[in-house]
Amino acid sequence: MSGPHGDQPLITAGAPFEVAEAALILVHGRGARAQNFVQIADEFHQHGVAYLAPQAARDTWYPDAFTAPIESNEPERSSGLQAIDNAVREATDAGILSDRVMILGFSQGACLASEYVAHTPRRYGGLAVLSGGLMDESVDLADYDGDLERTPVFFGCSDDDPYIPERRVHKSSAIFEQLNGDVTKRLYEGLGHGINQDERESVSEMVANLLK
Repeated sequence: MSGPHGDQPLITAGAPFEVAEAALILVHGRGARAQNFVQIADEFHQHGVAYLAPQAARDTWYPDAFTAPIESNEPERSSGLQAIDNAVREATDAGILSDRVMILGFSQGACLASEYVAHTPRRYGGLAVLSGGLMDESVDLADYDGDLERTPVFFGCSDDDPYIPERRVHKSSAIFEQLNGDVTKRLYEGLGHGINQDERESVSEMVANLLK
């Protein structure tokens, strides 16, 4: 893997690949660490799930706001997408089917996770976008096509998040509906920039469904 994040580790935990039935890929936010985000997965723990968390260089996936022009976040954005793709391939190369691979991101990680799935649409085990949305100065339904084959997609965000405009959450969720995702969108009053209990419970249910 090349690019700004190319020499960063992929943290793994949970079930060993040789016995794992599903995988959860965790994409951390700005200023966070993959190892710490893996610890959050303890709340969603299910026997048989492998956890994979790519690490961003200097703990930051891209330098500018996610609503800035794509060019201002390159080459970091593309390198981050490659880091997610490497984690997905790590799981599928181990024999885990893509429809049992779920991607969870928070903040910068949520934006990057939504970018990855929207631009590589197929049936995944799920996508959870916590306080994030699709990247670029503007997003247009006409720029996205493909079939997610009813992949479960969860958007959770505050109505007053200082970093994530509410309108971008609405537009992003609409694009995932167009891509044939099974979309759930929840806006929480006065949450700010964080993860609440309802989001944790929703993600936990999605992870449990990977094993059904």
